[in-house]
Amino acid sequence: MNLSYWEIKSWLTNVDFTIVGSGIVGLNCALNLKEYFPKANILILEKGILPQGASTKNAGFACFGSLSEILDDLKSHTEAEVVELVKKRVIGLQLLRKTLGDKTINYKEYGGYELFAKEDDLLEECLSKKAYINKLLQPIFKDKVFSANPNSFKFQNIKNQYIFNQFEGQIDTGSMMMSLTQLVQKKGIKILNNITVESFSEDMNAVKIKTDKFKFSTSNLLVATNGFASQLLDEKVKPARAQVLITKPIKDLHIKGTFHLDKGYYYFRNIDNRILLGGGRHLDFKGEETMVFNQTVLIQNKLEELLKMIIFPETSFEIDHRWSGIMGLGNQKKAIVKQVSDHVFCGVRLGGMGIAIGSLVGKELADLISV
Repeated sequence: MNLSYWEIKSWLTNVDFTIVGSGIVGLNCALNLKEYFPKANILILEKGILPQGASTKNAGFACFGSLSEILDDLKSHTEAEVVELVKKRVIGLQLLRKTLGDKTINYKEYGGYELFAKEDDLLEECLSKKAYINKLLQPIFKDKVFSANPNSFKFQNIKNQYIFNQFEGQIDTGSMMMSLTQLVQKKGIKILNNITVESFSEDMNAVKIKTDKFKFSTSNLLVATNGFASQLLDEKVKPARAQVLITKPIKDLHIKGTFHLDKGYYYFRNIDNRILLGGGRHLDFKGEETMVFNQTVLIQNKLEELLKMIIFPETSFEIDHRWSGIMGLGNQKKAIVKQVSDHVFCGVRLGGMGIAIGSLVGKELADLISV
């Protein structure tokens, strides 16, 4: 890249903090660093035109886990670990709402519903453990989280009861990320898009960064690339693609809320008189462990089948658009927030809970330096 003296001087000289990734973690990290170090020169590098990964591609669920997901987590985590996971998700959502405001992100607390297939015995298990989980989460919410509700939305081919979560909400993902980006830029933090960090090396005082377009030095490097973390760091983060579709507007749409099916592997919600539906990763775990943004016939056909068989068995609809995002998963649900070396730090592996914990992970990443 043929950079001028002015470009090098203004963007790539005396950089105190370089953040890789302009998603929810990277932007929140930058905001907190600016608060801790008001005079710091902060640069964010983003490989996409817009934030790559999941920050602008998710379904906009302001959630912390359905009842069956929490029960599933208890199989591989202790009670204390699960409570801590939920607590961090709640704190993260509160931080997001405080940072941007409910009106800005169009936050709506319509509640969340977990649906159960007729042939599945998962509902019975959830009902039997509902009181136990409510008691476990009581210190966080000061109220019962989960209750059993009748099938008021008249979905078909499911059991006639939902598990209802009164605290679950939804947001407008696009508004969230636009507002967060504007807030960061207003603070004088620079963002360069279409820049891929290829490698870095560290010496006593700085980190030398090589991108696909230029090289430069920075005092500190913070990696916030979530599902793409393994491209730069030796961390146990697996990419996980999530496929999504959205319908064209549907007249008199009566569905409001966030909905989970099959332990959260399928999820849908209302937005702008449309239904947004995603998931199906469990149909091909290995195939969806990818960093490639596209859709597959297997999963897209299943999503359409769910629309026809469960959500809209008596209503005609058209698919308007399809896309995919890349999450970062691992064998533990806890995010990786740590100092990698003297001048390198990371906040990655958000476990599909980016909206819930992204703001908090960004703050925790910045806190590694502030302390």
